[in-house]
Amino acid sequence: MAISLARPRSTLVAACGAHLTQDGLVALQYVLLPIVAQVFSLSYAQVGLLRAVSNTAMSVLELPAGLLAERMGERKLLAAGLVGAGVGYLCVAYSNSFYGVVAGFFIAGSGAAFQHSLASSVLVRRFEGGARRKALGTYNASGDAGKLTFTAAFSAAVGAGLTWNASITLLAVPCLVFAGVLVWLLRPTSEASSSVSDNGATDGARLRGWGIQDLPKFSALCAMVFFDSVVQAVFLTFLAFIIKAKGASDGVAGTAVVLALAGGMVGKFACGFAAARLGDRATFILVQLFTVIGFLALALLDAVAALVVLPLIGLVVQGSTTVSYGSVADFVKPRYQARGYALIYSFSAGSAVVGPIALGGLADVSGLNAVLWVLILLTLLTLLFARVLPNKESVRLAEGVG
Repeated sequence: MAISLARPRSTLVAACGAHLTQDGLVALQYVLLPIVAQVFSLSYAQVGLLRAVSNTAMSVLELPAGLLAERMGERKLLAAGLVGAGVGYLCVAYSNSFYGVVAGFFIAGSGAAFQHSLASSVLVRRFEGGARRKALGTYNASGDAGKLTFTAAFSAAVGAGLTWNASITLLAVPCLVFAGVLVWLLRPTSEASSSVSDNGATDGARLRGWGIQDLPKFSALCAMVFFDSVVQAVFLTFLAFIIKAKGASDGVAGTAVVLALAGGMVGKFACGFAAARLGDRATFILVQLFTVIGFLALALLDAVAALVVLPLIGLVVQGSTTVSYGSVADFVKPRYQARGYALIYSFSAGSAVVGPIALGGLADVSGLNAVLWVLILLTLLTLLFARVLPNKESVRLAEGVG
């Protein structure tokens, strides 16, 4: 008798909880970077470099995390990642120097690498067809719920008089606590109907290769995810700076980030359901076209008007990930899901390293509006790869099979 993963509801709660706390801590950087930039008189390129530190750790460790999960199981590694993230931000909180902050971001980024691909792998093995897309949509939305909750809590704590160090401490501790909760939620249950083991993807022989069923299409999906992730990483990294450049205060700029993250939370959840009904391809194309319109509005509007439309911009900018990540399982054999998602998230994390540094340098030379125009071009570029995504008929067939 095989040992199965936890029940579907517990699995979803565990995955969403890990995503909420991990992404919530990572998102603190969006409201923390303007403070650090002011304290250390950093250029935009230096801000991008600092943002890239944690993403570099994630990019380097994402793939090893997926491979290691096949031997140790996602459960243990997900918990270890939460501990790493919590410890990393505690290091940030108690650091006395800029280099200590850098080290803390790197530790936290290393912990964050043991989350996305592992949780996604667990979910796609527990849910199939349309249910899988809805589960992934819920999972993606939970990350944005964490971003919204943690950034809003940080801003409120600082506004109430707490130092940024103390505020981070209050938010890092729950991450450590949830590591223990996750271990309990993903406790194995004995079910003869399942061949999925708690110690990895399968009970069979050691996996060989990558299990990619259509290499050209999977490669196109990786390229699409890379460019789309550059857009998202740069948008969120420099959003507060863009709003400040329009004459807004630090508090208003922080509010702008919260509004965009709130829209992203709704967008990732909604796009999961839209993809299940309209198909991945049509949903992705619509979302990217509205993203272009949103960036045009952000470039042309003043600070007050920009705040009004930012939730809608955040909705479409970030909602696309639910569609692209939900399609990974269509190109990778079931036993190789952890590897497939590790590859995709490696491309995503890598883009978040390259994008902020490159476009931060552009902002130093040509201004932040030039960055927005480049983001528009990159968004249009992703549409060239949309043909590889499943259409409406394919999704309905998957629902019937599931």
